[in-house]
Amino acid sequence: MGLTSSGLLVTISVLAGAALVAAVWWWPRLGARSVAAVAGRVGVLLLCQVLTLAALGLGVNGYFGFYESWSDLLGTDTGTAPITIAGSGLQVLAAHAVRGGRIEQVILPGPATGLSEEAYVFLPSAYLREPAKRFPAIIAFTGYPGDPRNLMTRLHLPDRMAQALSRHQVDPTILVMMRPSAVLPRDTECVDVPGGPQVQQYFAQDVRQDMIAHYRVAPGRDSWGILGGSTGGYCALKIVMSHPEAFSAAVSLSGYYKTIIDGTTGDLFAGRGSVEERNDLMWRLAHLPAPAVNVLVTSSKRGEADYAATERFLAAVRPPMRASSLILPSGGHNFNTWNRELPQALPWLAQQLTVD
Repeated sequence: MGLTSSGLLVTISVLAGAALVAAVWWWPRLGARSVAAVAGRVGVLLLCQVLTLAALGLGVNGYFGFYESWSDLLGTDTGTAPITIAGSGLQVLAAHAVRGGRIEQVILPGPATGLSEEAYVFLPSAYLREPAKRFPAIIAFTGYPGDPRNLMTRLHLPDRMAQALSRHQVDPTILVMMRPSAVLPRDTECVDVPGGPQVQQYFAQDVRQDMIAHYRVAPGRDSWGILGGSTGGYCALKIVMSHPEAFSAAVSLSGYYKTIIDGTTGDLFAGRGSVEERNDLMWRLAHLPAPAVNVLVTSSKRGEADYAATERFLAAVRPPMRASSLILPSGGHNFNTWNRELPQALPWLAQQLTVD
C-alpha cells in the first residue's frame, strides 16, 4: 500500500488498537520476575508505542503532505525531470481523466521573468467537447511551502468545480493549481524582489500568457480570477489589487494583508520603503486609487489570527473596489476550515468571471 493511502492508515490504526487490547489482556501473564517475562513486557510496550507512533505519523503526513511515497520518505527516489528553459513554451508532463474533465501536469515557463513553476491544469469537459470556445480561468494557490497536489487531494478543487458545473451553479472554468513561490525553498510572498526574482510579475504576466497561448483561455481581465489560502490568499489579493488590468476577482481564504518577513523570506525589499508599502494591502487602500476588482475574504471569529485584520480591511475598501466576506463562528488555520468555506467561495469566484 502507498504511504499516503487511507488503507494503510486504517490498517496500522487497527493494529495499534489491537496491540493495546492484547497488552491489557496478556499483562497479568507477564507479571513474573523472570527474564522472559520482563522481555515480554518490554516487547509489548515497544510494539504498542511503535504502532501508535506509526499511525500518528501516517495521519500527520497524510494531512500535511510531507512525503508522497515510500521512496520519498526513505530518500531513495532518484527520479529526475528535464530542465525547462524559460521561454521555450508550456510543457505538458502528464494527463489523466477525472470527474468532469481532465487534469494536465504542466511546466509554466516565464519568458518575461526567467522563472518556471509546476502547475496542474483542470480542463472541464466542455473544454474538450467545444474546440472553438474560449473559457475563463482561475489561478489557485496553495499556502507556503505548499504542494499543488494538495489543491486536489485536500481541497478537492477539481471535484468542487465539477460538482458546481453539474448543478449549473457556474459556467465551465479552467483551474490552474500551483504554489505561490517560484523559487523554493525561499518564501517570496509574491513580491517582485528588487534585484531578485520577479514573482508577482511571473504570476500576473507569464502564467497568464502561457495559459492563453497554450489553452483556449479568454485573455480579458473579466475572464481571470485568483484564489488562495494563507500565503496564497495574501498573494491572490495583492495580485488582483496590483494588476486590475489582468484580473477582475479574487478569493482569500484566511489570507493576511501585509508581507511576512522571517527566516524563510530573507530581505524582500532591499531596504526600499516604497516596495514594502506597495506590498502592504492596507497601505494600498489608503494611498492608491481603488482598483475596479471584486474580492471575497474569509476568516473565523475564533481560531483565526487574521480576524481583526480582516475586519479592518473590509472597512477600508472603497469603490470601485468591492469586497464581500465569509466569516465562520469558529475554525482554525487549516484545510478543514477552508473545506467548509470552499463550497461557497469557489462558485462565488467562478460566477464573477465572464468571457467577452
